[in-house]
Amino acid sequence: MQKASVLLFLAWVCFLFYTGITLFTSGFLLTRLELTNHSSCQEPPGPGSLPPGSQGKPGACWMSSRFSRVVLVLIDALRFDFAQPQHSHAPGEPPVSLPFLGKLSSLKRILEIQPHHARLYRSQVDPPTTTMQRLKALTTGSLPTFIDAGSNFASHAIVEDNLIKQLTSAVDSGEWDVLIAHFLGVDHCGHKHGPHHPEMAKKLSQMDQVIQGLVEHLENDTLLVVAGDHGMTMNGDHGGDSELEVSAALFLYSPTALFPSTPPEEPEVIPQVSLVPTLALLLGLPIPFGNIGEVMAEVFSGGEDSQPLSSALAQASALHLNAQQVSRFLHTYSAATENLQAKKLHQLQKLFSKASADYQWLLQRPKGAEATLPTVIAELQQFLRGARAMCIESWARFSLVRMAGGAALLAAACFICLMASQWAISPGFPFCPLLLIPVAWGLAGATVYAVLLGTIELKLDLVLLGAVAAVSSFLPFLWKAWAGWGSKRPLATLFPIPGPVLLFLLIRLAVFFSDSFVVAEARATPFLLGSFILLLIVQLHWEGQLLPPKLLTMPRLGTSATTNSPRHNGAYALRLGVGLLLCTRLAGLFHRCPEETPVCHSSPWLSPLASMVGGRAKNLWYGACVAALVALLAAVRLWLRRYGNLKSPEPPMLFVRWGLPLMALGTAAYWALASGADEVTPRLRALVSGASVVLPRAVVGLAASGLALLLWKPVTVLVKAGAGAPSTRTVLTPFSGPPTSQADLDYVVPQIYRHMQEEFRGRLERTKSQGPLTVAAYQLGSVYSAAVVTALTLLAFPLLLLHAERISLVFLLLFVQSFLLLHLLAAGIPVTTSGPFTVPWQAVSAWALMATQTFYSTGHQPVFPAIHWHAAFVGFPEGHGSCTWLPALLVGANTFASHFLFAAIPSPEAVGCPLLLLWPFLCESQGFRKRQQSPGNEAEARVRPEEEEEPLMEMRLRDAPHHFYAALLQLGLKYLFILGVQILACTLAASILRRHLMVWKVFAPKFIFEAVGFIVSSVGLLLGIALVMRVDGAVSSWFRQLFLAQQR
Repeated sequence: MQKASVLLFLAWVCFLFYTGITLFTSGFLLTRLELTNHSSCQEPPGPGSLPPGSQGKPGACWMSSRFSRVVLVLIDALRFDFAQPQHSHAPGEPPVSLPFLGKLSSLKRILEIQPHHARLYRSQVDPPTTTMQRLKALTTGSLPTFIDAGSNFASHAIVEDNLIKQLTSAVDSGEWDVLIAHFLGVDHCGHKHGPHHPEMAKKLSQMDQVIQGLVEHLENDTLLVVAGDHGMTMNGDHGGDSELEVSAALFLYSPTALFPSTPPEEPEVIPQVSLVPTLALLLGLPIPFGNIGEVMAEVFSGGEDSQPLSSALAQASALHLNAQQVSRFLHTYSAATENLQAKKLHQLQKLFSKASADYQWLLQRPKGAEATLPTVIAELQQFLRGARAMCIESWARFSLVRMAGGAALLAAACFICLMASQWAISPGFPFCPLLLIPVAWGLAGATVYAVLLGTIELKLDLVLLGAVAAVSSFLPFLWKAWAGWGSKRPLATLFPIPGPVLLFLLIRLAVFFSDSFVVAEARATPFLLGSFILLLIVQLHWEGQLLPPKLLTMPRLGTSATTNSPRHNGAYALRLGVGLLLCTRLAGLFHRCPEETPVCHSSPWLSPLASMVGGRAKNLWYGACVAALVALLAAVRLWLRRYGNLKSPEPPMLFVRWGLPLMALGTAAYWALASGADEVTPRLRALVSGASVVLPRAVVGLAASGLALLLWKPVTVLVKAGAGAPSTRTVLTPFSGPPTSQADLDYVVPQIYRHMQEEFRGRLERTKSQGPLTVAAYQLGSVYSAAVVTALTLLAFPLLLLHAERISLVFLLLFVQSFLLLHLLAAGIPVTTSGPFTVPWQAVSAWALMATQTFYSTGHQPVFPAIHWHAAFVGFPEGHGSCTWLPALLVGANTFASHFLFAAIPSPEAVGCPLLLLWPFLCESQGFRKRQQSPGNEAEARVRPEEEEEPLMEMRLRDAPHHFYAALLQLGLKYLFILGVQILACTLAASILRRHLMVWKVFAPKFIFEAVGFIVSSVGLLLGIALVMRVDGAVSSWFRQLFLAQQR
């Protein structure tokens, strides 16, 4: 089996999974069709005369403008209770003291002094409560669908008709008509400190000063609108649909009387999209074409001196224009797509026709208007609210065919992983020819589908094109593989997952079908991991494998030698298990509570140090974080020194010795600046701001440089050459001259390695006379693991920067946890002499389960409000301008660090997955040292000094390169299977429970997080295996050059 075949086969399997995820997503998370139609003054929204007073006036559009100018102050994340006036508490009740209460005092003062000029509303926001989706709703009046949450970073332009476009087209003079100010400080303060921090009070007070200054300078023809785009949770986050997130403030004020009555005791609740048609008609603009909001009728009633009849007629006129616009949109949208429900659409059109007829009759007979107006207003409001409800329901309709097709593709990909993981280690299985067949069939199927669609002139759907290619490639492979290989094997061997592992896997998958268990997964996962660890210890004891990895030495050419490992008692595995359980428990202290569990309290250690009040406590925590960083760095350096790789003069090890300390220093310095930025004197503020930009970028640059050096020179060994006597042992080869093929090289490499080991240990006779060149290499047996661990360390530091400072303690705990888990798993994996090599299902399952625990231990939850948005500003405190991919990348790296970087050997869950195969061979040296130190072996060592060889460790894999590559392929397939069945369970749960009350709150976010996590993990897996193969190729090249040098 060739290296390229392994990567290509894994890439093809990943393509099957990606296609299944995309196909299911296209049926489950539907996107709304965006129409390009635009409203204009020249085209009224419907038949009939315009409202009274709009004909004949210069500049009049659908309705004559009431205001010439508007000032829109958008305060990001202005929750309703931030602006709600603070009332005096009842006698005997303790006063409520929260930092954010009563800070917008100017609003309360205006409402009390000028009740007919101002009004405060509770704006009901439609989820998702992400900024870009809210801005889209505030300008178009539409409802962004659930999947639009992904464009929070990818939206820089709005295609649909919107208020901004209408305003720019209406500007006909040099004077300003609209002023928009978007303040982000409250939102940033919430993300960084939370709403209950004193900094929030300070920021709200600043906003109050801004509002007060605007009010003092407003003219009579100007309307002031202060609005929040969304709220925030108790932790300062947003994105979901909790009460605190969907409750925003909306404040209207004008120097002229705006309302006929005083404000109610409890502010009115209005949909957020109602602001769009209201502002459009107040400014004399057409309502945006795709708006489905209802005008705030009260605003059109006139001032306190207006007559009730004229006020009601003005309300009816505004509502009728609004209803005409919505009816036109529904008609156009239903003609372009079939998403809307035909029956409900027909009922709404009948209701609108009746209301419109009543309104026209009312205009023709104004004498009886006073009795008829309330009925007309009620009918128009009923139509508008019904239309909005129908759109919300219709845009959540599912495509069951696509959902079923996506789930079927995921199930097929899981089946391939399960079957091929057994076929991989079978000798002679033709993976390369079988890989070419499905690729050819897939390309042929996609081509035929594209040509067929072009013939019948249908639009090409890329999702369906990928699905056709996946199915066309899957069926031929399964047919050829099963007919030629699978049918010859017993059925029991095709389902090799052990019973206990299968039971744990079924329990894990059953969690996805219960919203309560999904919410409580952060607590259930450590319990499941602890139970799995205990099961591993019991199983090792039951099978008699409680001992270090078997110590097998390769016999010399022409001889045979076997070494039996000394059997240890259960204390070895018991110590590992206790350490694992302790680390799991400690890591669980860094937990974040889901919003559905109000009795739970999130760990305060997840917040950044800047949110702490009190210098001494902050300094102590900073010292602990830096100590964890130093311990992490020291552990990696000690590990590399223990196996001799740190002594290598190669560029990667030079970088580990000097570059890693610089990265740690830069990280610690950035933490110091970030935690004390608010305490900096004005004179040093510019310097600190510049350093906060330079330091994270420098750390990332150093990490990239280190990775580049590692890919360039991945063989990290120390080589010493000198003159010596002719060797007492010759290398016998079945060929003459230098090796001319890979098979020749694979035959001679292990012998050369043993030859160098003997020279290094002094077993060849040396004289001062000149002789042929002899070479000694320090610990070539850990060359693969050293490269993987080095790469993972370089990845760990940039990811640490994206987290809060105290997460470094979690990284240190998970470093120890992964180290113990690898040793425990290695205790049960036998090290064979010539293959086949294999990693048991227990090891792969435990590795994947620990990755889930890591996700929760770093303060994440599979919901949008729990996303750490602050990561987007690490190294970019002033924002990213028009760039959208970079902040999305930073937030994604923070969220899915546990999928790409698992624990902190730092062992990534996916990139470090090859360590499951390499670690048992690496642990072979421990048993060798113990045997050397054993008193009972001293006499034997003196009698047979040359019979005892240093263990080959990872060089044993090169004795059988075919089995080595097959083991990597099998490991990758097993890992993809474990991840694949998890995403399959999520798709089935979302499909079955698609009408569940919690589908958009629990099951849909869980599916999205699992899907993105699978993609990140699979990419990391491919990169990890590619890194091992890069090292393997470099080792081959290194031996080839060495052999040629000795020949000369």
